[in-house]
Amino acid sequence: MSPQAERHFINRIGWLRAAVLGANDGIISTASLMVGVASAATSSSAVLMTGIAGLVAGSMSMAAGEYVSVSSQADTERADLAREKRELAADRAAEVKELASIYVGRGVEPALAVQVAEQLMAKDALTAHARDELGISDAISANPIQAALTSAATFASGAILPILAALAAPKAILVPAMFGVSLVVLALLGAVGARAGGAEMVKPMVRVAFWGAIAMAVTAGVGALIGTSL
Repeated sequence: MSPQAERHFINRIGWLRAAVLGANDGIISTASLMVGVASAATSSSAVLMTGIAGLVAGSMSMAAGEYVSVSSQADTERADLAREKRELAADRAAEVKELASIYVGRGVEPALAVQVAEQLMAKDALTAHARDELGISDAISANPIQAALTSAATFASGAILPILAALAAPKAILVPAMFGVSLVVLALLGAVGARAGGAEMVKPMVRVAFWGAIAMAVTAGVGALIGTSL
């Protein structure tokens, strides 16, 4: 039998999550910082320096944080796989029963479940248990270096946009310009991320733009309050 050709996007989850998070955080955090500083009635140069500092610090922070996070996940996966490998060597029959019980829980007849477990384990016992018992597969396992570089690059790509808006806009409309450009790009980012993942686009666009607006509005309010008090 020839398998039906289907297009799925789960294999993109590792880099897609890091890319969307990085770009989203780059836009929101940098724009919020710049809007907050601008609302405090400081100079345009101070706003730009704030944006550049936010871009550099944020990129490094995202890269380090993503690397540590994904590395910790990978360490846990390796430990679980090593434990499973020892259990397979110690009592393979019990592992067959364990795997079969998983399939029974999914609706497979007990006798057939045992046959499926035995056949899968005959081909690659560790992979069968990693996938069906532990939920570990190559499709959803992210690479630490890939995730770190993706997060840093996408953060910087997002953070540069409010900086460019600040460079292009007159001081009189500096805050509205950064606010507007950031919201438009956030909405587009939500659409692109949804499209890349094969999901519906409207909800992600609204969601990311809404929370971006909240973040910038709150920071602008704090900046204005501090600027007034000082």
